[in-house]
Amino acid sequence: MSIIEEVKAVLDENLALGGRGRGFTAATELFGALPELDSFAVVGLVAALESRFGIQLADDDINLESFGSVGALTALVEMKLAR
Repeated sequence: MSIIEEVKAVLDENLALGGRGRGFTAATELFGALPELDSFAVVGLVAALESRFGIQLADDDINLESFGSVGALTALVEMKLAR
């Protein structure tokens, strides 16, 4: 499974999207556009991403830009995996 597919799976599972998340594209907007993704959900999503990918997200990584779209979130995960 590709990184973006795994990110979409984490989104779908953690935001209880009932399969909608798997149909997202890199351009799909997240924070501010997806009602299920509020500031409280971000905390759970960060924990799920860290667990799924074995990465650690710093406070500076968690911002509107990084969580703005599926593509941006995937890029953040890929950057952390490359380290």
